[in-house]
Amino acid sequence: MDKTTAYKGVTVAYEDRGTGPCIVLIHGYLETRRIWKGFTERFGDQYRIITPDLPGHGDSGTLGEVHRMEDLAGSVHAILENEGIEKIFLVGHSMGGYVTMAFADHYPDRLSGYCLFHSTCFADTEDKKNNRDREISLIRCGKKQQIVNVNIPRGFADMNLEPLAQQVEQAKQIALGNSDEGIVALLNGMKQRPDRTAVLQNSSLPLLLIGGMNDNYIPVEVFEKLVRLAPRAVVLRLKNSGHMGFMEEPEPAAEAIRKMVLPRIPQ
Repeated sequence: MDKTTAYKGVTVAYEDRGTGPCIVLIHGYLETRRIWKGFTERFGDQYRIITPDLPGHGDSGTLGEVHRMEDLAGSVHAILENEGIEKIFLVGHSMGGYVTMAFADHYPDRLSGYCLFHSTCFADTEDKKNNRDREISLIRCGKKQQIVNVNIPRGFADMNLEPLAQQVEQAKQIALGNSDEGIVALLNGMKQRPDRTAVLQNSSLPLLLIGGMNDNYIPVEVFEKLVRLAPRAVVLRLKNSGHMGFMEEPEPAAEAIRKMVLPRIPQ
């Protein structure tokens, strides 16, 4: 069921389906809740699955010129308040992982655990900040299509581009539907986000780390650094995935999440 709530005066859209332990799936940059279609079906009717559109993307409003990760986490918290949900297992893909870390920082009592899905707790490097500035310039010059044509295929492992051509095209169309102002706000927010290594290390919450061994955005050595920082985490290495494991290897990814949720959240 499609629903909405409000956060800081803007609409926050989300889909709410199923009953049981609640899993919230947070999409990444240039994505919307639609990106999870297909993956959510792997959870059947035994789970309650909520997929928000983060402010700046999809059907949600834009808060301003900078979307801080703390505010994006606040929009997820607003959904929980609207639904009367006390505890969730939070899954963040890519930029959604940055939001997940902010949520774990500010609302740890609302989590039964969380998952970084092709994401990290680290702040942007200077190179990444410069690349975000370049993308902002392209957006302001009306060249969103150029960004989409480069970024979306790069999200998939090279070997998966041909067999998953339909999924690549689907992801492109979702990306093109996002507003220019929303894209810029999210780029500014990612660029300014703090390092949350301490949150990852000091949390007692159950943690799942999912990495793609052919990820063009998060090199294997960066993922392994993350793993070393969280020795108690459950780790899934997707051997045949790039940055889009929920499309490239959906069943092992879904199974890992299911195993994290069922033992820890009562029905």
